[in-house]
Amino acid sequence: MSTAAKTPQPELTKHQALVLQALAREANPASAYALLDQLRDEGLRAPQQVYRALDKLIEYGLVHRVESLNSFVVCAHTHAEGHDHGLVVFAICDTCGQVDEFLEPAVERRLKTWSKANSFRPSSTHVEMHGTCSRCAAAPAA
Repeated sequence: MSTAAKTPQPELTKHQALVLQALAREANPASAYALLDQLRDEGLRAPQQVYRALDKLIEYGLVHRVESLNSFVVCAHTHAEGHDHGLVVFAICDTCGQVDEFLEPAVERRLKTWSKANSFRPSSTHVEMHGTCSRCAAAPAA
């Protein structure tokens, strides 16, 4: 039995919980405006409300922004004690829109090494690969 204290999950506001639930129901990344359309009946009326909720969810590590799609996805990793994303890489299928998230420590180490060697201080790092997923590649041509 571990004696280490578990990091408590952040207590979400009503809007944050609604946005997270709506995003979790999506099969593919969703834009803030698509989320707003889904949540109007729940009391969210302005894009700023959705963006504020998304900003906090990103800060908590529960959601990621997919930069090239200007959309958001729920983090695919469990949020257990000691959870640290490191460098998240997204593989984005240009055919069906599926986004797979994975961690790549070797790429993260290389970027840190380069940054240090070049006295470069990155403020953010986003790695996205676009292509065709295995499901779409295996689908018969129409």
